[in-house]
Amino acid sequence: MPATYGFLSTYPPTRCGLATFNAALATHLSGGTTGHGVVRLLAGDDQGGLAVDQAAPRVVHTWATDRPGGWVAAANALNRFDVAIVQHEYGIYPGDAGTEVLPLLRALRNPKIVVLHTVLSTPDPLQRSVLERIVAAADAVVTMTDTARQRLTSGYQVEPRKVTVIPHGAASHTDAPPDRHDRPHMLTWGLLGPGKGIEWALRALALLGDMDPRPTYTVAGRTHPKVLEQHGDVYRDSLKTLARDLGVADSVRWEDVYLDEAALSRLIRSADAVVLPYDSTEQVTSGVLIEAVGAGVPVVATEFPHAVELLADGPGLLVPHQDPEAMAAAVRHLLSDPGSARRTSGLTGGPTLRWPAVAARYQALATRLLADRTPVAARVPA
Repeated sequence: MPATYGFLSTYPPTRCGLATFNAALATHLSGGTTGHGVVRLLAGDDQGGLAVDQAAPRVVHTWATDRPGGWVAAANALNRFDVAIVQHEYGIYPGDAGTEVLPLLRALRNPKIVVLHTVLSTPDPLQRSVLERIVAAADAVVTMTDTARQRLTSGYQVEPRKVTVIPHGAASHTDAPPDRHDRPHMLTWGLLGPGKGIEWALRALALLGDMDPRPTYTVAGRTHPKVLEQHGDVYRDSLKTLARDLGVADSVRWEDVYLDEAALSRLIRSADAVVLPYDSTEQVTSGVLIEAVGAGVPVVATEFPHAVELLADGPGLLVPHQDPEAMAAAVRHLLSDPGSARRTSGLTGGPTLRWPAVAARYQALATRLLADRTPVAARVPA
């Protein structure tokens, strides 16, 4: 009988990259069969808005993270399944540095796989301690890049044998009809907030004014809910002001929406270049990056760790952080030389990084963990 999986994560209708990732993984790993379920992390300020795929596992329990002690019922719910897959990101669990995930992991009786979405290079002492204890409590830990694996095994006191690299999955966008644009089209998408570096892309766009036709730039995505709660739309408004000051407001389209998969596929397919101008030097995983490269669209990205690792073999161009001149030069190169754009696009690894293949690797890992727990005598036919 196939193993059943219980997932712990934020989950649609929550609008965040972690929820989207877990929904895709759960859908492909369960293969549309029943018996799987999700324990959903839900903050009190969650506004939702993202529909879940009909083939995705259903929510069997909700952990309200704004109330203490919710880990007990969450652990009981996860223990109903053969394998628990726990997503970890700083800020989604209660307690300082998310400490309430620790008693939950210790209470799980089934094999537990923890997926690390962030591995900090310079954590504070509590962040370091919590992550080391998470790895100690897990049966297996997944990082999505080799950069994250190296950072974890060399910078933290963990057992390297527990760590497996399984890449972030990519959807297939190749069948989507692209939105029509009569000018070269630059695109950035994802939840918006300070640190996304959109200001540098706007400055780069202003340096491309001599191109004929002049490029357009779409910035798609809602403001991050936590940013919106604490600061309102100050960042988005500042970007619109900057666009006007730079004289490019008529070339920028703001899509303040959370796109469903079909709309996102059309938008990605319409882009001549995806621009990822992120300020972060810590980001070891970017779902936006792998979706763009997976769709065969050339990428211009700052030198954050996932971009350096994924784009090193050719599916894009890297530029220094906060350098609009270098960004403009890279975009100009791609838009002016279609042959170069074709050479710098395409997903390294091809089908092996699509969601079905990625889910199969999680399944293989889970199968190995279950076998390790099965007594030898039980594995030998009578």
